[in-house]
Amino acid sequence: MMGTVESGLLAVGLGHYLTVGAILFTLGIFGIFLNRKNLIVIMMSIELMLLAVNINMVAFSAYLNDLIGQVFAMLILTVAAAEAAIGLAIVVVFYRNKHSIEVEDINEMRG
Repeated sequence: MMGTVESGLLAVGLGHYLTVGAILFTLGIFGIFLNRKNLIVIMMSIELMLLAVNINMVAFSAYLNDLIGQVFAMLILTVAAAEAAIGLAIVVVFYRNKHSIEVEDINEMRG
């Protein structure tokens, strides 16, 4: 699965894309688990995980010569953009009310 040398350049293969996707997904997971206090960082980590999934979808789609993976990637990007817009709007309204965006303060909204 490693790239082959073609005319002096290293060709990028499926394994390279999957490795980059796995690294990005792992960074997203670490972003969520290592920083549980800041809501903005948690949302950015979720976006990073969605982008890693998109890289894998497009890589497999190109590898299999099928457009379905690229169509699903576009749908995931649409959902991610909507999630980011609505999440940011909720964070802005919450910050106006509580003057904080820490996750512990959001848990006080229960009940």
